[in-house]
Amino acid sequence: MERGRMSRATGRQSELPMRVQDTNRTSMVYTTPQSKQPSFGKLSIPKPQSVNSERRTSFFGGRTSGASMPRNSIMSGFGGTEKIKDARPLHDKSYVQQCIRQLHEFLTEQGYPGTLAAKTLQSPSTKEFVKMFEFIYRQLDQTFEMPNSKVEEEVPAILKALRYPFVLSKCSMYSVGAPHTWPQALGALMWLIDTVKINWSLSRQELLFSDFGEDCDNIEEGADYNKLFLDYTAETYSKFMQGDDIFHEEDQAFLNKLKKLYNVDEALLMSMEEKHRILSEEVEKLEKESQTDRLMTKRMERVKLQADLKKLQSYLSSLESFQANLENKASELKDELETTGSHLESLKHERDELQHLLANQKFTPADVERINREKRELQQTITSLSKSLEDAEQHKWNEEIALAKVNEKAELKLGEYHKLARKLKLIPQSAENACGQDFEIRPFECGPGSMVQHKTQIQMLLVKRISDVEEENSRLTNMKLSLEESSEQMDSNIMDKSNDLKQIREQIRKLDERLDSEMQELAREEQDWAQEMESVENHRKLLEKKVTYGYEEAVQQLKTAQQQYHLVLQETNEERRTVANNLTSVCDTAANHLSITEKCLEELHSRVQRACSKAVEEDEAAIQKLRETLKTFTLKANTL
Repeated sequence: MERGRMSRATGRQSELPMRVQDTNRTSMVYTTPQSKQPSFGKLSIPKPQSVNSERRTSFFGGRTSGASMPRNSIMSGFGGTEKIKDARPLHDKSYVQQCIRQLHEFLTEQGYPGTLAAKTLQSPSTKEFVKMFEFIYRQLDQTFEMPNSKVEEEVPAILKALRYPFVLSKCSMYSVGAPHTWPQALGALMWLIDTVKINWSLSRQELLFSDFGEDCDNIEEGADYNKLFLDYTAETYSKFMQGDDIFHEEDQAFLNKLKKLYNVDEALLMSMEEKHRILSEEVEKLEKESQTDRLMTKRMERVKLQADLKKLQSYLSSLESFQANLENKASELKDELETTGSHLESLKHERDELQHLLANQKFTPADVERINREKRELQQTITSLSKSLEDAEQHKWNEEIALAKVNEKAELKLGEYHKLARKLKLIPQSAENACGQDFEIRPFECGPGSMVQHKTQIQMLLVKRISDVEEENSRLTNMKLSLEESSEQMDSNIMDKSNDLKQIREQIRKLDERLDSEMQELAREEQDWAQEMESVENHRKLLEKKVTYGYEEAVQQLKTAQQQYHLVLQETNEERRTVANNLTSVCDTAANHLSITEKCLEELHSRVQRACSKAVEEDEAAIQKLRETLKTFTLKANTL
C-alpha cells in the first residue's frame, strides 16, 4: 500500500507543466511512437537536464536559455509566430511504418468501423483520412460531427485549436496519400492519439483537492500528502519562475518527507528487489529448461507421429488392397447373382409351363406319385444344400473371427516390438543404435514368404546388436573397475597426505609453544635487566650522596687541614671520575645486550613464520591438486 501511495506521488508529478528540454532529447509530444508509459510503482523523480545545455523552443513559447532570467509566466508564449521545427524523423521509412502499426493497433482496439487494410494505411485517400481523424477526435468529444464541406479547412483548424505545435497546411489535405504529404498527416494523427491517451489518464486520476469533498474518507492519500505535494509544487514553481531548472534539494526533501509520511523501509525494499532479481533469474532459467524440455518432447512426439503416419500409410495401403479384393468379390457375387436371377427366371418360366401342362393335361396316379416323389427328392436336396450353405457361411464367419483375433494379437505384438525398439533407439533407421539398419516390421508391405525372410533378417541384426552391446558393457565394466582401483589408490594417497599434514601441524604447534616459551623467557630477562638497572641507579645515587657528604666533610675540615686540601681534593675528584666511568660502562653494556637479544628474537620469529607459511602453502596446494584429481575421476566414474 505504501509503495502504491508513493507511485501515485510520482504519477502526480507528471501533472506539472511541461518543461523545456535539450535539443538531444525530444518532448513527449514530439516522440509519439518511441514514447514510453510512465513507470508506476517506484519512487523516482526524473532528473532535469542541465541548465547550460542548448535548448529548443517548446510550443508553450520561447524563452531565454539563461538560468538567471526570471520567467514572467509559462503561458506568455501562446500564440507566438515562431515556427517550430519538427524533430520527429517523419521521412524515415521504419519510423513511418512504426507509426502506421501503432495507428492500426489503436483503431482496432477502439473498434474503428471502417476498413483497415494495409494498403489503405500506406497511402490513404482524403476521405479515409478524414474518417480516421473524425473517429480519433470523437474519443475527445463524443458529440463531434465532421461537416460535409470545407473539410480541408476544418481539420487544420481543429489541430490548431488543440495547440498542435506544427503546421498542417490546407493544400496538403487535397492529397493526403502523397508520399511527401502522408508522413506529416500521420504525425498529426499520432499526436492526436497521444492527446487522447493523456486525456484518458487525466480523467482517470483523482482530483487534487478531493480531501475536502464529502467522500474524503475513501481517499487513501489524505490531506497530509496533499499538503506536502502543494508545498513541493509551490517551492519548485517559484524557483522555476526565477529561472532554475534543477531541483535536487527540493526533490530529495520531498522524497524524505514522503518516506517519513508512509514509513518506507528502504532496507526492506532493497531486500525485496534482490529477492525479485533472484526469482526472475530462477524463472528465466526454469523457462529455458522448460523450453528445452518442451522442444525434446515435441521432437519425440514428432518421431512418434511420423511412425504412426507410416503405420497409417501401411494400414491404408492394406485397406486399399483389401477394398480392391472386396470389390472383386462383390463384382463376382454380382455376376453370380445375375446368373442366379436369370436361372431363377428360367425356373419360374419352366414352372409356369409345367403348371399350365398340369392344368391342361390329365395325369395318371402313377404320374402323380412320380411327380410327388421327385418333388420330395428335390425338397430334400434343397434342404441339404441350404444346410450345407449355412454351415459353410458359419465356418467362414468363424474363420474370419479367428483371423481377426490373430491379426489383432499380431498387431499388439508388433506394437510392443516397435515400442521396445524405439525405447532402445533402433527405430527409425536414423536412430542412434540402428546403425543405418531398418528394424521396423511392415506386415502389409510383403507377402507371407517375404515376412519370414524379413523376420529372420531382423533377428540376425538384433543378435548382432546384442553381442555388440554385451561387448561394450564388458569393456565399460572393465574400465569402471580400473577407475575404482585408481580412485582407491587416490584415497590412500589422500590419507597419507592428510597424515603428513597432521604431522606438519603438530610441528607447527610445537614451534609455536617453543616461541611462546622463548618470548616468556625474554620477558623475564627484560624484567631482570630492569631490576638490575634500578639497583645500579640506587647505587649511583648512594655514591653521589656519599661523595657529597665527603665533600662537605672535607670542606668543614678545610679550616683545620689547610695543608692536606690539595691532596684530599685530588683523591675525591679521582674517585668521582672512576665511579662515573664505571656507571657509564655498565649502562652501555646493558643497553647493547638488550638490543642484540631483541634483534636475535625478531630474526628467529620471522624465520619460524616463513617456514610455517611456506609449509602450509605447499600442503594446501598439494591437497587442492589431489581434490581436483579426485573430482575429475569421480565425474568420469559417474558418467560411466
